[in-house]
Amino acid sequence: MINVTISLIMVFCVSAMICMFLAESKFLAQYTTARRSDLTAKQKMHARPTSRLGGVGILISFIAAVVFLPQLQGSFFSFLLLSLIPVTFAGLAEDIGFRVSARGRLIAAAISAICAIYLLDVWIPPIDVQYLDLVFKNLAIVLIITVIWSTGVCHALNLIDGVNGLAAGVSAMIAIGLTFVAVHEGAFDFALGIALLIPALLGFLFLNWPSGRIFLGDAGAYSIGHVLVWSAIGLSWYHSDISPIALSLMFFWPVADTFLAIGRRMSRGSPVSAPDKLHFHQLVARSIIVMSNGSLSLSRANSLTVPILFPFVAAPMITSVCFSDSNYIALLAWCIFGVLFFLSYVIGIKLFQSMRFRAYLKLKRNQAKGFVKVKA
Repeated sequence: MINVTISLIMVFCVSAMICMFLAESKFLAQYTTARRSDLTAKQKMHARPTSRLGGVGILISFIAAVVFLPQLQGSFFSFLLLSLIPVTFAGLAEDIGFRVSARGRLIAAAISAICAIYLLDVWIPPIDVQYLDLVFKNLAIVLIITVIWSTGVCHALNLIDGVNGLAAGVSAMIAIGLTFVAVHEGAFDFALGIALLIPALLGFLFLNWPSGRIFLGDAGAYSIGHVLVWSAIGLSWYHSDISPIALSLMFFWPVADTFLAIGRRMSRGSPVSAPDKLHFHQLVARSIIVMSNGSLSLSRANSLTVPILFPFVAAPMITSVCFSDSNYIALLAWCIFGVLFFLSYVIGIKLFQSMRFRAYLKLKRNQAKGFVKVKA
């Protein structure tokens, strides 16, 4: 127990130190920002050159812990690290400015998923749900669904990496949830492997939120997504009491936001891969600025977005942990949270655009300037 505690502390320290070095390197920040044109990107939420190599610190600390901890040598996580190579290098190439397209990163994520299937010899296990189970009895279909799910989660986690602390915070919450489920099922090796990712993410978050001194980057988002999704698949594969649908609920927020983005872009006739500023977190950040009468800066609103979203992001994960053995409750939860997510987004957009809301904000601005007296 003492060795595990020391290992977790060491992972945090190594991650924080590497991220601090990368954050303080003005050369890296300016070099990557210039090559990628980050400050002129349509979806940008920051105003100064910032390193996108935070994922490097997370991965180095996590990989070192898995390699050197005796309990994990030759384990599920050792082989999982090998499957990371394609998606990590594609993401890293994009982060340092080699312009890897979204399609290229998706292909790399799919290759990593195929490598994981080959090296780990696991995939999404049978689902004990009527009709759905008929589909999952066909191995070819299951393998295709597994690759699509793994690739989609990696990309979805990258899409929500738009404000300080969101992608890494969501990842840490997923890792905590999976660790709880693993401990409850007595899968202590799985619990240890997943738990090592938590301090690695916290070391990064120490510099990412609220100050935004370093960003997660594509290498971080895609690689962490890969580790988390395959940890969930492996956990449900080796422990049949755990519902794979329930564990998939932990990834609700990034997956729901991705489906919403796809639907939004298709309805507007835009390419699915075209960036925009209409993700849920971006809507919240812009609303914070408007409701503050412009008194809050973009960076301040950026940092306030995560605390506001935290309860909504956590709700599906808590449900997943509480009902980790129930496919039907998990399916029902997917439907309920999906409807609530869509309705809250639509209502938010309508409210933001409504004349009544704008008139209210104008009144508040005039009150702040002393042009309108407030009735007693």
